[in-house]
Amino acid sequence: MLPIPTKFFVTSGKAVSKVSDLNAFDEALQNAGLAEQNIVSVSSVLPVGIKPVRKRDLPMGAITHCVLAQQRGGEGETVSAGIAYGFRDDGFGGYVAEGHMHGTKNSLREVMEWKMGEMAKLRGIKFRRIDYRIEELSIPMDHYGACLAALVFLA
Repeated sequence: MLPIPTKFFVTSGKAVSKVSDLNAFDEALQNAGLAEQNIVSVSSVLPVGIKPVRKRDLPMGAITHCVLAQQRGGEGETVSAGIAYGFRDDGFGGYVAEGHMHGTKNSLREVMEWKMGEMAKLRGIKFRRIDYRIEELSIPMDHYGACLAALVFLA
């Protein structure tokens, strides 16, 4: 039988580095509480009965399934990454959209609203409500930067 998650939490982080965008991303993972996990990116279905929970500490090296959005950039840029999620109004689970861009949090939220709207339209459903977690970072000169948001599935 295939595992079906029963819980999830949403987290996010951002960071800058003088060394590289990879190092900025690594620190953003640290700030989100995900730096010690083996992350597996998955798609965007919230199964029936899944419940949101507070962010958890996860064991080092755990295979961690999540919907992950990330954006990296260089000096003088503004980058954003975010997660939107909503449960169907018929009670039959829900969906997650990730987004990332060179741009502001407000611009990304608008794009994510369109994405969630299109997901609902494609399936002929409505969402009870849509929640958002978006990080924005203005990267200083002589630095790299990264921001991320993740919806992490738990058994």
